[in-house]
Amino acid sequence: MRAAPASPFTSEPEPGVSERETLHARLREATADAHAALERDLDWQDKVATLPGYRALLARLRGFHAAYEPAIAAGLSDADFLAPRRRLAALDTDLAALGLDEAARDALPAPDAPVLDGEGAAFGALYVLEGSTLGGLVIGRHVGGLHGQAAPLAYYAGRGREAGPLWRRFRERLDGLPPTQEAPAFAAGIATFDAMRKWLTTAPAV
Repeated sequence: MRAAPASPFTSEPEPGVSERETLHARLREATADAHAALERDLDWQDKVATLPGYRALLARLRGFHAAYEPAIAAGLSDADFLAPRRRLAALDTDLAALGLDEAARDALPAPDAPVLDGEGAAFGALYVLEGSTLGGLVIGRHVGGLHGQAAPLAYYAGRGREAGPLWRRFRERLDGLPPTQEAPAFAAGIATFDAMRKWLTTAPAV
């Protein structure tokens, strides 16, 4: 029996008692069902078992980031905070190494862009993308072990040791949001997990 795959979207350890009242802990709880559905339906180990499958997954992720990063930027209105968290360029780097030129990358399909009205909604969506960077380190190690130097890893391993500090700074900023932004953050986080699940589990070949 194959061992259960590690989560590709692990955002953080379970919070301790003293942390359970923070906004990020409540957001984690509010999005738990949508998060679990994504992990249940996305068989990432099967997708990355071959280089064509890995490329197809990255191509689908590229479309998702192409739709969501500009929407998050518009809702967040803080280019300096978002800049090191953008990952579209890393996806383009990996896809170029796997044979997709600029025209082919620009022609990849993307989902409809979300409407993220305000900072809370932007942080709710970004929570999903930021959380995936920590679990993505697991995928990066797995893909590197399978395919060696043939597998570019700018998307999954590009942050390296900065992954943890960037996540901690994100949590601090999230926890500082005013109470009026909590409901929009919850709604956007759930919607983003749902949208990512549907998008990544209906991936066409590239």
